Amino acid sequence: MVDSRARLEALGIDLEGSLLDEPRFLTEAGFVGALHAELRGEIGTDAAAAVLFQLGFARGLFDASRVVRDGLGSGIAPVPCAAPIAALVAMRLTPARNGTLGLELEGSWPERREAQAVIAALGPAGSPSCHASAGYTSGWLSGVLGPDLLALETHCAARGDDACRFQVLEAEAWQEAGEARAAALLEAVPLAGLRELVARQLASLPERENEGFEAGSPAIHLWGPVMVVPFAGADESLRALELIGRDRAARGVRVVIVDCSGAIIDEGFGALALERILEAVAALGAEPILAGVSPLSMAVVNELERSHAVLHKDLPEAIATAFQIAEAQRGSL
Repeated sequence: MVDSRARLEALGIDLEGSLLDEPRFLTEAGFVGALHAELRGEIGTDAAAAVLFQLGFARGLFDASRVVRDGLGSGIAPVPCAAPIAALVAMRLTPARNGTLGLELEGSWPERREAQAVIAALGPAGSPSCHASAGYTSGWLSGVLGPDLLALETHCAARGDDACRFQVLEAEAWQEAGEARAAALLEAVPLAGLRELVARQLASLPERENEGFEAGSPAIHLWGPVMVVPFAGADESLRALELIGRDRAARGVRVVIVDCSGAIIDEGFGALALERILEAVAALGAEPILAGVSPLSMAVVNELERSHAVLHKDLPEAIATAFQIAEAQRGSL
């Protein structure tokens, strides 16, 4: 099968030169609908789906990679976000209820933007049609979480479903599951090549200046309303939270994940330190989630749960849950 990168070139679309800087194929309904119609007319429905997925994946991976580079701590010195960062495609995420295939997420696109554009341009669809949204979500999550992740749409408003919902698995897990749509995408879309393309694009852009945080503070990971701060003892973590509280761009944080990976929290100083951190999170007006809690620390955490109503999960689940909480809070405002 000819991969979708070659199809883009045959259609005169310069992925590297223009579309990474041009989000209209995700954000403007008229453009989205026209692109669907043109691609289907030129290369057919199945090939159009692969091309749209690739366009979305490239943009999502680019956006996430830029956040990771410029908006997350490097491990040496934390880097603040220059502005609140949100994905171009609004998405709600949650860990799969019965996930048994490694990293597994479920979600929806609450705005249903692409589905509405497809209906307006082509009429009701017979199958899931939010290909660019699925690609963007796949690229964004792959850039944030690391492995190649594929979001496949399971319900689509364009074909009459009540919402646009998707399931996310690692590429290898989709292959093991024998999912035909995933196999077709993995054959048509050069994921490794897209990572190389995005790396080149990112290297050509200047990094944001590192202002407002001091070297030596714990590395802070910040994605718009979600912050991850490592548990580095009370003083270091509280100092990081204080710095975040002073930064104007970070005042929209709604959920703070305290990453306890590698830490043993005892009933004495460890419990006191974690208690102080949870109180500081509450003072920021944010919801706390504990991640990576070791079995040896579980008794202490269970006691803290009663007083702070805190959740504890592994880190990928915590990130997915944090975005779900932040989205729910945003919708209630």
